[in-house]
Amino acid sequence: MKSFGLLLAFLTLAIANPVAQYAQDQVPMGLPTQYPGYSLDLNELRFVELEGEAPVWMTELEKINLKSMGINFLDITETQELGLKAKSLRKFSFPSPNATELVEPILKTLSTKGPEENLRKFSGFRTRYYRSDTGRESQQWLLNKISEVTADNASKSLRKLISVNEFPHSWGQNSIIVRINGSSTTEDETLVISAHQDSTNMWPFLPAPGADDDGSGTVTILEAYRALIAADFRPIRSVEFHWYSAEEGGLLGSQAVAQAYEKRSANVIAMSQFDMTAWVKRGTREEVGIITDFVDPDLTKFNKDLVEKYLNIPYVETKCGYACSDHASWRKAGYPSSFTIESSFENSNKNIHSVNDRIDISDEFSFTHMLEFSKLAVAFAVELGGWTK
Repeated sequence: MKSFGLLLAFLTLAIANPVAQYAQDQVPMGLPTQYPGYSLDLNELRFVELEGEAPVWMTELEKINLKSMGINFLDITETQELGLKAKSLRKFSFPSPNATELVEPILKTLSTKGPEENLRKFSGFRTRYYRSDTGRESQQWLLNKISEVTADNASKSLRKLISVNEFPHSWGQNSIIVRINGSSTTEDETLVISAHQDSTNMWPFLPAPGADDDGSGTVTILEAYRALIAADFRPIRSVEFHWYSAEEGGLLGSQAVAQAYEKRSANVIAMSQFDMTAWVKRGTREEVGIITDFVDPDLTKFNKDLVEKYLNIPYVETKCGYACSDHASWRKAGYPSSFTIESSFENSNKNIHSVNDRIDISDEFSFTHMLEFSKLAVAFAVELGGWTK
């Protein structure tokens, strides 16, 4: 990672010509501090943490320019206490996968039909940017869809174990948490399966369909949730599905959620992030990317074992750098976290953060590839959650 002095030099150049890095046919004339349909102040000061550096105050515009240069960061303005209790958390030992007779029947019920229908709608919002009106509308649509899936697939008795809630944020696009209560009353162990719901363009006022980033992960874990509850899944350990707001703003939503769990000493034994699950680069082998940097090594090993046991494609080890998705928030809080992506990082979708992150941009966008990741989410839930029969 570049030193912050060098980053400041980059920022000085970017701010002198703030939209120079964007395609000229996409750049709006001038730089409005406000824009219709957005609650975004480009001059607002934010407290930002970069890898290996002390947090610094910078404007929202400076933060946007960091993202445009591919520099990952945490916006810790509202979550400065995240990680303060991390050392007190207990370590969990992950078993070898052994619940084949429970997992495989559910895998056979997974389908591409629901994910495709849901993603066409979800990527149809002009943008899901977390400080936009359509970002809030897309979050409400997703909340309603999750409630509908729950009502349509869970038995009446199972619905008593399920809660569907919004985790509120000051910017208006809330995170969503679905919990299937486990039967264990001793440890209150919980596992988390997650994706981020927001999207962005390099210049946030531009359209951002976000079909792959991370509409694909959003509907991938929703399909896993649907299949689990349709199978009347009643876990021993509680299983939660999270859809985070504002990942693109510096992991804002997941940090807020992780901080709340850390403050109440929630016993989260494992967190698995699904961010981009649809892309198979032409001419490459179809595979599952297992991120190996800034993750829990034991949970990552368990994730690899799940791929080998239950998926029809192999995994490849890959890296994505500091704070590249929401698993980083949980890692900072001291919880075991992992991250699975559509391919090796270098073969992942290059159309993200643009108007071209769409379903129909290329035959490289694959719903059958996404299905492999729904399998992984199901296996993760059953193998770690157990099942009360």
